[in-house]
Amino acid sequence: MDDNKKIPLAIPHMSGNEEIYIERAFKQNWIAPLGPNVDLFENRLGMYNQAHVAATSSGTAAIHLALTLLGVTEGDYVICSTFTFVASINPALYLGAHPIFIDSEAETMNMSPEALELALQDCQRKGIQPKAIILVHLYGHSAKMDEIMALANYYQVPIIEDAAESLGSEYKGQKLGTLGEIGIFSFNGNKIITTSGGGALVSKNKNYVEKAKFLASQSKENAPYYLHQEVGYNYRLSNVLAGIGIAQLEVLEERIQKKRLIFEHYQQAFENFPQIEMKQEPQNTRSNYWLSIMLLNHGKSPQYIIEQLNEQGIEARRLWNPMHCQPLFQNAPIYTESTENIAEKLFNTGICLPSGTNMSEEELAYIEKQISKIIEK
Repeated sequence: MDDNKKIPLAIPHMSGNEEIYIERAFKQNWIAPLGPNVDLFENRLGMYNQAHVAATSSGTAAIHLALTLLGVTEGDYVICSTFTFVASINPALYLGAHPIFIDSEAETMNMSPEALELALQDCQRKGIQPKAIILVHLYGHSAKMDEIMALANYYQVPIIEDAAESLGSEYKGQKLGTLGEIGIFSFNGNKIITTSGGGALVSKNKNYVEKAKFLASQSKENAPYYLHQEVGYNYRLSNVLAGIGIAQLEVLEERIQKKRLIFEHYQQAFENFPQIEMKQEPQNTRSNYWLSIMLLNHGKSPQYIIEQLNEQGIEARRLWNPMHCQPLFQNAPIYTESTENIAEKLFNTGICLPSGTNMSEEELAYIEKQISKIIEK
């Protein structure tokens, strides 16, 4: 391999058809937000997920809209996975809500149903009725949806599925993002498909999606002049960027298969290393393996391995630093299923390996070789 070449963690992988839809937008002069590309992108994404879709400027915007649709306002409480990126939580802060964090469980790395039940019981004792549960499906892997949905239904708290990293992943044959009340996706540059920047709100409930489109378009009433009765946002995806998304959707299943092959390569490469566990998809699910996750059982620290890989031109990253560990949320409660905090353990032992769908076999072999050398030092 070229000594000067760098292997990134994950970068956009164009299909080759993006320019067709972008050029169409220019020829039709649909450069402003909304237009035929947005309509087509929403329709195709909706067909893929068997849900209604509102394309948004980002996944964060979609979470903000979802919380607004569920009536979250200042002083309310929102339950959320602690093991995630801050964008999952920031919209709750925009609205003046208070986060309650739930630890992960070891099998899926996602929200622990046991810890969630403890939190809901505690809220009930205190006379608190949480307005929403923001459930994050990390790295393409599904949370334990049967158990979590049962708790949410019993305590009457609607679920927002943050499936930003999990487009195309499934739980018992159903697409992630479509099991809860509302779901969201992200099409940021490093996601499995991209629109450069962008996201989507999805729901089986058409009324939610129609209201989301209204709010995302500055809450402009249907009148012969500009009329506004409630606060709105400039959150719609542009017609130009939607053109990229249409072409990307055409190769989504192809990208998922490549991600799965990348994981299989790593899994086979390191199966005889007792120090390494490659994080597999949970039972009865299909993961898009957005990023392949390596857990270190003992020995070298994640930071050491990441630095060593970087010296060899390979980008790797730590897993998410849990939200309850962030100074921003130092006063927020955290509920765990045991004395051991699983999210903190994952952060302290996990590494995201390069998982770009445009990686070559030569590059994968090079990564395997370098990791093996570092582990065996």
